[in-house]
Amino acid sequence: MTAHQRNFPTPIDPVRLDRLAQVAVKVGLRLQPGQDLLVTAPTLALPLVRKIAEHAYKAGAGLVTSIFSDEAVTLSRYQFAQDHSFDRAAGWLYDGMSKAFAANTARLAIVGDDPMLLSGQDPAKVARASKANSVAYKPALEKIVTFDINWNIVAYPGPSWARQVFPDDEEDVAVAKLADAIFAASRVNGDDPIAAWDKHNAMLRSRTEWLNGQRFSALHYSGPGTDLTIGLADGHEWEGGASTARNGITCNANIPTEEVFTTPHARRVEGHVVSSKPLSYQGSLIDNIAVKFEEGRIVQAKASRGEEVLNKVLDTDEGARRLGEVALVPHSSPISKSGLLFFNTLFDENAACHIALGQCYSKCFVNGDRLTPEQIAAQGGNKSLIHIDWMIGSDQIDIDGIHADGRHVPVFRKGEWA
Repeated sequence: MTAHQRNFPTPIDPVRLDRLAQVAVKVGLRLQPGQDLLVTAPTLALPLVRKIAEHAYKAGAGLVTSIFSDEAVTLSRYQFAQDHSFDRAAGWLYDGMSKAFAANTARLAIVGDDPMLLSGQDPAKVARASKANSVAYKPALEKIVTFDINWNIVAYPGPSWARQVFPDDEEDVAVAKLADAIFAASRVNGDDPIAAWDKHNAMLRSRTEWLNGQRFSALHYSGPGTDLTIGLADGHEWEGGASTARNGITCNANIPTEEVFTTPHARRVEGHVVSSKPLSYQGSLIDNIAVKFEEGRIVQAKASRGEEVLNKVLDTDEGARRLGEVALVPHSSPISKSGLLFFNTLFDENAACHIALGQCYSKCFVNGDRLTPEQIAAQGGNKSLIHIDWMIGSDQIDIDGIHADGRHVPVFRKGEWA
């Protein structure tokens, strides 16, 4: 039996896995005939990569290229590599990805690795490697944050990840439970997931249309440990669900998604806020985050767990202490109702309202595709090597929209749309 014929036994329902692949291609990417596709994934997600390639070629893809990472290989670096290697990254690889995106190649990322993989490693080395990777990845990442191309992220239930979410279960049971949770959140349980996503996108669009009609100048958050005013960027625009990239293709960048989001003003954030859920970042868990903002910048930051990692993140660059995104998610979202902590931002950010440190999205401006980086900065958009979402919403948070004349309009009450 050759390698390409080998089957991988799994407790994952193959029918819903096939639907997830179909949704990734037809909803997440809306891949166009003749368009190339670049897929990055952990080795454990090979069954999903194979189904995605199948659906991509059925949709008329030009060339599907897959790049794999591996948990054991990653750990080998931290265990055996020379110290100076942690200040390096594979720039040649990211240069190639940048060229591919410039040629209109679509981008699909599959997540599924152990979220705590690096928790036992030297935090300084993790931070150095992360920063080197961010610098090397910047040319390719800019094509994504400026939404030049259609891109998408989906998830696969890796065994190590499943054991983190369901620590009391045997591995096969944990994988099956995580798969069920992923499939439910990704809306592939029904016979027609494409129609389910059309309906969901329409609901999110109604939210963004209302918010864009209000033209709030700021949002005010109040609740336990939170009294925060987030100014919104000049000429900001709310997005959510399906969005149209600069190449003209309308896609869903995140599957799942429950959020509507926009760009805050990087210099107009005041007050204090606490996290409502732990943040899993680079193999470390950062819990009970509490920060204070002055003139848009975090001037105090604490955490009951992972504080050292948090402060290293905040020191990445000048923009790391400022906000690049603000997102609204009702407490009653399906992911919140599941009661699960996924240890993965793709899911956990869709359980609660959240903010993101670092880089903003240019698409969250009126005519953002025509704005230069200098214009985006002048309107309040933030620039950074990082973009890290963390959750601040709960069923105890109220949010008011503030108009330029000072009028307040209820937006959320007790974690729900008002």
